[in-house]
Amino acid sequence: MALLDLADITKRFPGVVALDGARLSVASGEVHALLGENGAGKSTLLKILSGAQACDSGRLTFDGAALSASDTPVQRQRAGIVTIYQEFNLQPFLTVAENLYLGREPLRFGLIDHKRLRADARAVLDGLGLDLDPDMEVRRLNIADQQMVEIARAMTLQAKLIVMDEPTAALSPREVDILHRIIGELKARGIAVIYVTHRLKEVKTICDGYTVLRDGRFVATGRVAEIEVAGMVRLMVGRDVEFLQRPPHREPAEIVLKVDGVSRKRGRHEARGTSLTDVSFEVRAGEIVGLAGLVGAGRTDLVRVLFGADAMDSGTITLNGEVVNPASPCDALKAGIALVPEDRKQQGCFLEHSIRHNLSLPSLKRLSRWGIFVDETAEKALVEDFRTRLNIRMAHDGVAIATLSGGNQQKVLLARCMALSPKVLIVDEPTRGVDVGAKADVHQVLFDMAATGVAVIVVSSELPEVMAVSDRIIVFREGRIAGTLDGFAADEETLMGLMATGRAA
Repeated sequence: MALLDLADITKRFPGVVALDGARLSVASGEVHALLGENGAGKSTLLKILSGAQACDSGRLTFDGAALSASDTPVQRQRAGIVTIYQEFNLQPFLTVAENLYLGREPLRFGLIDHKRLRADARAVLDGLGLDLDPDMEVRRLNIADQQMVEIARAMTLQAKLIVMDEPTAALSPREVDILHRIIGELKARGIAVIYVTHRLKEVKTICDGYTVLRDGRFVATGRVAEIEVAGMVRLMVGRDVEFLQRPPHREPAEIVLKVDGVSRKRGRHEARGTSLTDVSFEVRAGEIVGLAGLVGAGRTDLVRVLFGADAMDSGTITLNGEVVNPASPCDALKAGIALVPEDRKQQGCFLEHSIRHNLSLPSLKRLSRWGIFVDETAEKALVEDFRTRLNIRMAHDGVAIATLSGGNQQKVLLARCMALSPKVLIVDEPTRGVDVGAKADVHQVLFDMAATGVAVIVVSSELPEVMAVSDRIIVFREGRIAGTLDGFAADEETLMGLMATGRAA
């Protein structure tokens, strides 16, 4: 008998049917992949499973007992269902230890036993091979470490089923290996895992079974060993997907962006970041330059300096022959530098505002009449243009961007930058949380932007993506440039050698 059985699950929101007869079945000790494009209904189904939302109709059975649609997340957690969401659910101003045991702190004489709390947290972290300080505030951790804290927290609960929504999106290869080892241990103890990811190679590596949703409907289920990655893609998107390689043999063009000797020392009281040392490179018109490196290598720190979000201590930034050195994002936008940030929730989206306002905000001056009133017709036309080009799935452009899936939010931010017609477009993790069907579309957009003469900088933790889109690849290690490779000649072994040791393998 299955540990979990969801049948005929239906959920409607104003103007859209999110789930229409969806189903999912998972056995004890099974690692089960839940697959589908952005907007396919995966997140909605997981919220219903966790108790965060109630379904309109359907049957939910767990461990032989029926689940009530009115259950709260706490009740589902007590039943043995633990969910790790794609967007973190940590308390930023509490310590790692306090987050691990929030609401379940050890007590002594009616008060929190902080000594035992730290010791228990240290034991859990050591068991996962994580070098984290239990007394460190979570807000001071990078995204990868925050993800590992979420996973460690789930390990402290007596779970029968753990749901992991895009658990490796922000992890380095070493941390992915740690996570997969942990999942193997959970499986050996009879704990089931629902694994949601757009990285289909991981599905082949770690998962036993799979279920595919498309447009809120159940499509297929089966054993991972009996299907290839291409077959999964066809089930997810209903067609074959061709991944494009950057077209070679372009004529050299003029230098658009020149970074010369940029250095920045991380402040003692800064929440996160890596010091930069003497970073110099150029990006030409129509060129895509990829920035590769391990988590914490300094790639994001550099693009924040280029965008004026962080100040540099020394060096110059030149745009079309003129020194710009932006002191703020406003300065960068005025100069013609646009950024799609790594953390869309914290740094990119105005979550309670509409999709239309999120997309058009930096372009309002161009969309205004007499510099005073927003031309709503032009604004709607702008949104519709990018909705079609990037296949942004939404009920209408007036709904809050928070209602979109993570991948569709990413597409809105990409469209917002494209609408500015920038001289330099920087995209930090452009396809994080974007489904396999949309990745090729996003890559094509980057190629099209480069074809118009835009200088494009791509930061990505996925080496196949860096190699697929880049003319040149600049490898970062510990805040310095470890090497520069031709994008068409680079291979993963050479890149990993530079990233890990500073020397080509």
